Amino acid sequence: MNHRTDGNQAAIVRALREAGASVVSLASVGGGVPDLLVGRNGVNFLVEVKNLAGRRLRFTPAERKFMDTWRGQVYVVTDAIQALELLDGQ
Repeated sequence: MNHRTDGNQAAIVRALREAGASVVSLASVGGGVPDLLVGRNGVNFLVEVKNLAGRRLRFTPAERKFMDTWRGQVYVVTDAIQALELLDGQ
């Protein structure tokens, strides 16, 4: 099984941790499950990391199915600034 992560994920994880969040990679779970489980101040976030790198936002069929059927919130971020804004919104 391929557990590839987007090239921007390390910078996003680093920024989240520096902001006081706990971060666990869920990449090995597969099945369209978002890339990261992020927690801060008693709030958890499922975060899908996407690297636009000059292209439009695309999801795999498994990611789309997960997001369409998950009964909670899934956040999509493309850079560290968006990830930090997610935390600041809580």
